[in-house]
Amino acid sequence: MDVPGHERFVRTMVAGATGIDLFLMVVAADDGVMPQTREHAAVLAALGVRDGVVAITKSDVADPEAAALEAAELFPSASVVRCSSRTGEGVADVLAALADVVGHVTGRGGDAGSPLLHVDRAFTIKGAGTVVTGTLWSGSIGRGDELTLLPAGRSVRVRGVQVHDEAVDRAGAGQRVAVNLVGVEVRDVARGDVLATTALEPAYVVDAALDLRDAEHGQRVHVHHGTREAPARLAQLGGRFWQLRLEQPLIVRRGDHVVVRSVAPPDTLGGGVALDPQAKKHGPSRDALARLTRLERGEDDVPPVKQKGSDPPDDLPPVKQKGSDPICFTEEQIALEERLRSAGHEPPLEADLGAEAAHLPVLLEAGRAVRVGPRLWSHPDAVAEVAGRVRSLVEREGPIRLARRGDDLGTSRKYAQAWLGHLDAARVTRRLPDESRILRRRTA
Repeated sequence: MDVPGHERFVRTMVAGATGIDLFLMVVAADDGVMPQTREHAAVLAALGVRDGVVAITKSDVADPEAAALEAAELFPSASVVRCSSRTGEGVADVLAALADVVGHVTGRGGDAGSPLLHVDRAFTIKGAGTVVTGTLWSGSIGRGDELTLLPAGRSVRVRGVQVHDEAVDRAGAGQRVAVNLVGVEVRDVARGDVLATTALEPAYVVDAALDLRDAEHGQRVHVHHGTREAPARLAQLGGRFWQLRLEQPLIVRRGDHVVVRSVAPPDTLGGGVALDPQAKKHGPSRDALARLTRLERGEDDVPPVKQKGSDPPDDLPPVKQKGSDPICFTEEQIALEERLRSAGHEPPLEADLGAEAAHLPVLLEAGRAVRVGPRLWSHPDAVAEVAGRVRSLVEREGPIRLARRGDDLGTSRKYAQAWLGHLDAARVTRRLPDESRILRRRTA
């Protein structure tokens, strides 16, 4: 259950949401969908949580229809229910909607794999010793079990287990669990640690399939997984594939979801699925794209990408800047650049580029392609023209809204929204609470 609030609570929300299978989102009728609601929706999408209910509260105070329409657009797979906690109207409908979702969602409760618990709290109880809490992602934990505390690799034994303050012999996947441990002091356990039986290696380099908004090669980000977060650098591999080069270890398994957030200003860029948690550093290549595509399809025993030379470089693949040595492009890359340039204000979807998408990282590094939103690609000339038009429009008419900008560019709402987000991230424009845009103040 999530009630969108201040940005400083987003990190806590991400940690809590990693263990859920469905959601209840609360939107007030008199406020509507707020910026924080959109960010929390992005977190849920990154974690692959699609099913849930949106409760439009305070329906006795304001007309709930506008908020309901916004919520339905933001959460297309969720049921939207109007209600009032003051009058009680609609509360039973919220419960019925939740029961309906629970009836068809496949939760992790049936996951009989190895036990895995991401620790969100650790404390001491007098007479009992060290206790950790968290959501059990898979398997079960019971009294007497021998587990490993990761990433330290310390062996521990389970003295007792509770679920919602009730002692149980064994807790199952999907439950909130408190585990009393023997063999470890509370000072040696931290939020983000993991209890498991299998020997999971800490991950420092992760190949992943990510849907990111306005992310750039070499960008420093925070990667959230389980109840831990780690700073990292993004390395673009082509298409939806990125490499996360972590500065601190994460206990990641193949298929786990991760959330990627920018450092400054803090914002959710998106997320996706880890494909190879024990990858070696490598750059974009046809072999890498083919291998990651097979991994995304679920194929096993895919050989790793072969590196040229002995060891992969420690630094990110260099991004060629203007004024560097001339680059020799292939005919395919030249044709792709011209396609992006010709598209103008309506850049193509990456999925529509087909095999040509494999050349995007080369054009990006050379400054001949720009990512606009999570899936659109444009040419720098088009970006400059759009930015110039927007500057002129705001200077002439003041703050602009999405519909006005679409009219000015002669394009649809989809493209106008992508351009707005891109210019916000590029710090050309700034979004106000009423969703209008103004120019950011520029220094001399």
